[in-house]
Amino acid sequence: MNPQSTLDETALARLVDHFYEKVRRDAQIGPIFNAAVHDWNEHKRLLTSFWASVALRAGSYRGNPMGAHRPHPIRAEHFDRWLALWRETCAEELDETAAATMLEYAERIGRSLKYGLGLPPQAQPFGVPIVGIER
Repeated sequence: MNPQSTLDETALARLVDHFYEKVRRDAQIGPIFNAAVHDWNEHKRLLTSFWASVALRAGSYRGNPMGAHRPHPIRAEHFDRWLALWRETCAEELDETAAATMLEYAERIGRSLKYGLGLPPQAQPFGVPIVGIER
C-alpha cells in the first residue's frame, strides 16, 4: 500500500472502508458487527462522517455512539480487538504521523465507550482475572 500523508475525507473514507472489510471477516468481532450492521455502505458512510468530525473537525456527524453500542453484546476484549485492527489498518493506509493521530483518537474514544458501557478499563492483564468484575 501507499500510505497517505494528508488526513482528508478521501483518506478517511479509504481507511474506514479497508478497516470495516477486515472487521466483517474477523472471527472475534465480525459476528457482532455482522449481526448489528444491516447496510454496510451506509455504516461506512456514517463512520467516515464520524471520523471526519473527530479528525478534521468537520461537524458532519450526527449520532450517538454510546447509544449505538449499548444494545450489543460487547465485552472489553472486543474493544481491544477493534483497536488492534484499527492500528493495523492505520499503518497500512496512512503515514506514521497521521496513523499515530488516528490511533490516539481511537484509543481515547474506546476508553470513553468502555467507561460509558461499564466495561473494565482493560482486558485481563497478564491473564489474571480482575477481582470484583464479572465477565
